[in-house]
Amino acid sequence: MSEKTEIYQNLPLLPMRDLVIFPNMMIPFFVGRDKSIKALDYALEKDQKIFLATQKDALVNEPEKEDIYLIGVVSKIIQSLKMPNGNIKVLIEGLHRAKIIDFIDQNDYLEVVTEKLTPRPELSDVPSHLTRDVTEKLEQYLRLSQNINSDVFVSTLKETNPDKLADSIAAHLNIEIKQKQELLETVNPKLRMTKLQTILDIEIEKVMLDEKINEEVKKQMEKAQREYYLNEKIKAIHKELGRTKEKVDEIDQLREKIDESGMPDKVKEKAEQELEKLESMPPMSAEATVSRGYLDWLISMPWNKRSREKRDLIKAEKILNDDHYALEKPKERILEFLAVRQLVKKQKGSILCFVGAPGVGKTSLASSIARATGRKFVRLSLGGVRDEAEIRGHRRTYIGAFPGRIIQMIKRAETKNPVFLLDEVDKMSTDFRGDPSSALLEVLDPEQNHSFLDHYLDVEFDLSEVMFIATANVLHPIPRALQDRMEVIHLSGYTLAEKIEIAERHLISKQLKEHGLHKKKIVFTREAIKYIIEKYTREAGVRNLERSIASLLRKMARQYVTKSIKKTVKLTPEKIEEYLGIPKYRKAEKEQKAEVGLVMGVAWTEMGGELLATECTLMPGKSNLKLTGQLGDVMQESAQAAMSYVRSNSLQFGIPYDIFKKNDVHIHVPEGAIPKDGPSAGITMATALVSAFTRVPVRHDIAMTGEITLRGKVLPIGGLKEKVLAAHRAGIMEIIIPAENEKNIEDIPPEILKEIKLHKVENVNEVIKLALTEELKPIQDVKKLDHDDNNVTDGIAH
Repeated sequence: MSEKTEIYQNLPLLPMRDLVIFPNMMIPFFVGRDKSIKALDYALEKDQKIFLATQKDALVNEPEKEDIYLIGVVSKIIQSLKMPNGNIKVLIEGLHRAKIIDFIDQNDYLEVVTEKLTPRPELSDVPSHLTRDVTEKLEQYLRLSQNINSDVFVSTLKETNPDKLADSIAAHLNIEIKQKQELLETVNPKLRMTKLQTILDIEIEKVMLDEKINEEVKKQMEKAQREYYLNEKIKAIHKELGRTKEKVDEIDQLREKIDESGMPDKVKEKAEQELEKLESMPPMSAEATVSRGYLDWLISMPWNKRSREKRDLIKAEKILNDDHYALEKPKERILEFLAVRQLVKKQKGSILCFVGAPGVGKTSLASSIARATGRKFVRLSLGGVRDEAEIRGHRRTYIGAFPGRIIQMIKRAETKNPVFLLDEVDKMSTDFRGDPSSALLEVLDPEQNHSFLDHYLDVEFDLSEVMFIATANVLHPIPRALQDRMEVIHLSGYTLAEKIEIAERHLISKQLKEHGLHKKKIVFTREAIKYIIEKYTREAGVRNLERSIASLLRKMARQYVTKSIKKTVKLTPEKIEEYLGIPKYRKAEKEQKAEVGLVMGVAWTEMGGELLATECTLMPGKSNLKLTGQLGDVMQESAQAAMSYVRSNSLQFGIPYDIFKKNDVHIHVPEGAIPKDGPSAGITMATALVSAFTRVPVRHDIAMTGEITLRGKVLPIGGLKEKVLAAHRAGIMEIIIPAENEKNIEDIPPEILKEIKLHKVENVNEVIKLALTEELKPIQDVKKLDHDDNNVTDGIAH
């Protein structure tokens, strides 16, 4: 509490900026604001007394009542001097603390009514130990601090009055204005001294911390100076040895790049060892070139760089649907993969293998996966690769050695988690230089590829985050061990409707853009697209379809340039033939009537499904079987199996046994220039043989596929979807298939299933009943047969 002793009336107010005045303090300062000069002039005219109070915010130029602290110091003007610029320099001495009771606005300046503040006598005693402690702390502070002039405190340290000592210390300490104002407002000397004790402790701690930091900075500077000195020494040594500055700079740059590359510790250790070797080599030597190239490869590898993966399933599905029409199963598998990635933060890389005919979209689908996942995309074509070093790289001992193409592509991707396409993985071959497919076993094994070792790099690289996608036209050339490491997804050929849709959605707009033509100038009718597909292409995919559209548009572009065409052209089948010429292919169609020995089979090829007619005829001879039409070994064996079955069961088909001895049989599969193989024509040949021997025609509106055994069982076949589509394209709506292929029916498009009828059979007898136009009558009387061989009973040879 304070005691009121005196009230000063008409005492002018001088607001102070960034300065707190204490009693018994003498300080010079400049006065420049108009109101402050007026207040000073008034005080000089009267008794030279003025009230000094600090502003709360120094930036306020015209302070109001609320901008000024209420407690300040009544002061006396000792000296004043007017400067040439209009400012006044004054010397002020603080007399005592006072509190503003009221403000009086005198227009030109502010007057205040003040109350003198003095401590209560019973609270003014300061313990001597407190005074001594504060004095000692001040001396310690002065010894440690280099920013304070200790001469200022000489008179302060001699002061014996605790009240004046506290004010003197507070006035000269380098602390914040708020802290000084708080000390000024503390009237009680004992409490003020206690606060000073705390402030000095904090300031001493700050000074000691600054000193510690300065010491560390000094050490670092000394270390830097030492390194500079040693580097200069090294430069001088290099100069004496004839080594250029460029090499020294290159070594420094390589060392910096090694530190920034993020390579694992073992790899970094290897790189630093190689750098030490390089440093000791003559710059123009062959060894230095090899070592420098090796370091460049190590530095440029994306050891710790990843693409930020997109995991939005809705966006990914939209991208896949925008880029590709149909292909539902591959899209479903990709979306499943992304869903798992959302649930499992760290997952092993997935290895997919797309198998399908050329042009069905295997490569472009892999590119879409990269776009949907936000990863980089790299493609490595393996067609014709026959050297293991293409995969694993050459050892550095060989001249011109390089890393394998796996590492090269990872470097090109600049991330360690790209989508990596291994294109045409079925086209690799083997020779004396090794087996590249065996080298791929490590690359495509999730249990091993986290530590893939390239012969050139000779350090392990993590391939476990790479999403590998392989593509192939057929599976059988791929080694079983390699197939086992991949998840095979079959891409079937497109239906006619799907091809038309793909052309309308993607191919036509793409080719119009590439040929500089506007879609409003050229209009493709669906009939025209269908005509191109049926007459100018024969494929499961759409590559030749796109090529045909491009060829057509090139001719039209020329006509537009030469002004032969000036208006919009609507393309019809007639116009197509005018631009593309005579159709290249005839549409595979069913026969017009039932014939003896002619059966329509269906086959799978790399280009999709094909209708395959099988002809059988008899001629006088000695029971020989002749096969033509470029048939492979498996297909020839199927023909022999069919012949054996028909002969052994001739009686139930109504065929006299002696007919086999008196006739030769010729089986021919047309389009003889095309090689054919596989077991699925077994029931086709058996039906043709029965028809030829019984002279009963085979229905022309039915096709069939299935493998035959000597017991007449019909075994399952592959490529059911493609075969059914081929029959449907030819206008055949009834197809005989093995009963065990029922599980594959779901692969056939629903719109096709609605139009066709599938007959599921288990043995050849069922096939014969369905395929022949007449029912066969078995031969019951064995005695009527003219047997030359007594070992024949009931038509079955023992």
